[in-house]
Parts: sequence; C-alpha cells; structure tokens
Amino acid sequence: MKLSDLRYDFPEELIATSPVRPTRVMWVEGGMPSEISVAELVEKIPAGDILVINNTKVLKRRVFAENETEVLFLDKIDDSHWKVLFPSKKIKIGDELKLPNGFVMTLTEKGRPQTVKVTPAISENDFASMAELPLPPYIQKARGERHNVTADESWYQTAWAEIPGSMAAPTASLHFSLQDIEKLKSRGVKVVELTLHVGLGTFLPVSADDLDNHEMHSENYEISEAAWNEIKKEKSGGKKVWSLGTTTTRVLESVARTGVLFGSTDILLQEGSEFKIVDRLLTNFHQPESTLLALVSGFVGLQTVKKCYQWAIAKKFRLFSYGDLSVWIN
Repeated sequence: MKLSDLRYDFPEELIATSPVRPTRVMWVEGGMPSEISVAELVEKIPAGDILVINNTKVLKRRVFAENETEVLFLDKIDDSHWKVLFPSKKIKIGDELKLPNGFVMTLTEKGRPQTVKVTPAISENDFASMAELPLPPYIQKARGERHNVTADESWYQTAWAEIPGSMAAPTASLHFSLQDIEKLKSRGVKVVELTLHVGLGTFLPVSADDLDNHEMHSENYEISEAAWNEIKKEKSGGKKVWSLGTTTTRVLESVARTGVLFGSTDILLQEGSEFKIVDRLLTNFHQPESTLLALVSGFVGLQTVKKCYQWAIAKKFRLFSYGDLSVWIN
C-alpha cells in the first residue's frame, strides 16, 4: 500500500479541539454511510455479541522545559535515564535543559527517541505535579495553544481507564460512558477488556512511501486467557466481535496470529490484510497518511474509506481525537 493512497483533503475547521456531546456516528454498512446516534448504536449491537475495550490509562508525561521546549518522557531506563522525544536538532550531547521543580535534563544520546539523564531522579509523583497529558500536536495547533486546558484531564481519559502506561488515549472509547457500557451488558452484550499502551509510533509519521517498508514501533499489550477464550468461543458460535478502536483491533489480530496473550506487537494492518477476529470496527476519523487510516482501509477497503470520508466531510463530521465516531460493518 502506498502512502499516497492515504491522502485526502479536509477543512482545517473540522479538526475537533474539544469533545462535543452527543457524538455523531457515521454507520457504514454495505459500503454505504449513514448517520446514527450513540444511543442508536448501543441498541444496534446484538445480545450475545462481544464488545472489546481497552482499559489503558494515559500518563502525564509531557513536560515543558524552561525555554518552552516540549519533552515527552516515554520509557524509564533506570532511576536517572529515560527515553524521550523532543526537538533536539540544535542541541548537542551533554547540553542541559532546565525542567520545572528544579530538575535538569542532559542529552546523552541522539536518535528517535533520544536518551537523557535527569537529576535528581524523577518519579511519577513528580510528573503528576508538573507534566501534562500528551495531546496530539494537531489539537495544539488548531487551538493556537500548546498547553492543555484543565478539562483535558477528563476529556482525554476513557471512562474505564485503569492500567497506567499509555502515551495517547484510545480515542474511540471517549464517546462512551460507563452508563453506555452497563446498558450494553444489561442487553446481553458481553464486554471484554484488554490492555494496549499506545507508544511512540503514534507520534511519528510513516517513514516510507510504501507501507511494507515502514517500521512500526512495538506497543505493549495484555489480554487474559479467560477473555481470549470467551472471544474465541463466541466467535466460533457465530457471534460478532465488535472492536472499540484501532488499539483493541491490533491486539486481537496480533493474538490471533501468534497466540501470545502478553507481550508487544508491531503489527501493521493495511489493505490486503486478513482480519481473523474483528467483525465490526468502531473508530474515530483518522489523519491522512497514517497507519490508523491504513488499518481501516484494510478492514473495509480503501475506496470505501475514501468515499465515506468524503461523505462525512461534506456533512461536517468533526475529525480526529476529539472528533466524531465511525462504525464499519465488514
């Protein structure tokens, strides 16, 4: 699949800078889009089917240095060293950046990501007091403001966020409340949880003109044996698996291929990929030239995605992380 296949045009004003409720839902069945509400969507999921959700929790790891340089703290190496992502083109090995609360960060290795030393040692409690949630840069750009607003603390976490470790929210889940989940359960829909912590790959652009040559960064995941067995049992009995988001989809399709319930995945799903588990995909509208858009194209076909995106843009659906929802019936 070529990167150019994943290009499309959209008005900048459709980039959502905050959630709007009720969410609009683009329902795509038989390749044809229509609009429904979240309440109607909840009623459309049949009893006995399985809805799979991601219970990851977004970490507050975006720190502004003294000169307003943004540093995203990714992975802890030891008490003093971290893998980070920040604009380091003009910074040399050994250069220091002053962080809030008296911390000093020293660049020790360049690359993507970079390696830094932080003194004194920094902890999660320190991040809680001085860091922000890592909102996508396009939201900052559309707002004209690099810092988070107070409401992002709740807007950018799912209602069931539980396991800390993610660098971004599984945004398809932001459209649903705990009451929606309880309503589904009361109707006989089986709700199954897994964990995938969104990692560095979310923040880096596709690196090759041909997606077959793109290096996906791996992300950690876990699904219990009981949950996986229930999914397999119900699917073999003819029930449908509804995947809430690209993150859950990547886990389900990874486990279907490897049988490994705990570990990391660098799976890249695109046009031509076989979806072994997922029957129904619920996901946001994704940026052009992204692996997330490639995944949706792999699920229903590139031309269907392009046609439906054109329809949604003409109808002024709101786009990306804080935008509206799409549901794809395969």
